[in-house]
Amino acid sequence: MKKHLAAASPQPVDLAELQALIDTFTSEYNQRRPHRSLPHHATPAAVYTTRPKAAPDTELQATDPGRIRTDIVDKAGSVTLRHNGKLHHIGVGRTYERTRVVLIVHGLDIRIVHAISGELIRRLALDPTRDYQPTGKPKGPTR
Repeated sequence: MKKHLAAASPQPVDLAELQALIDTFTSEYNQRRPHRSLPHHATPAAVYTTRPKAAPDTELQATDPGRIRTDIVDKAGSVTLRHNGKLHHIGVGRTYERTRVVLIVHGLDIRIVHAISGELIRRLALDPTRDYQPTGKPKGPTR
């Protein structure tokens, strides 16, 4: 921002011109400029709008409000989740390796959502007796 303000020609002489220059920079920075640290070089505004937002849900019970957590799918194609003090591994699929996901947990109901696109990757009911929750798909490459 400092470089952008210093490079402005002519320099702003009052607060209104300075505010217009800052608004131009903010718009460029957040909505038009691809960000190299974000997946697919998305703009910060695009990433912000696709992330799930906290909002009241009429279906949630007051006794169990649920939780939201972010994770990255590991090399084996799974994410981990602690439930009642026990760690569970949830299979997502190796095609999602190193993908940022959001886990939305409400009791035993779990939804795994792609953090950038908002796509529902998997929905399952957690089986607390099993350490690994398989995807249910056949093993090996598709024929």
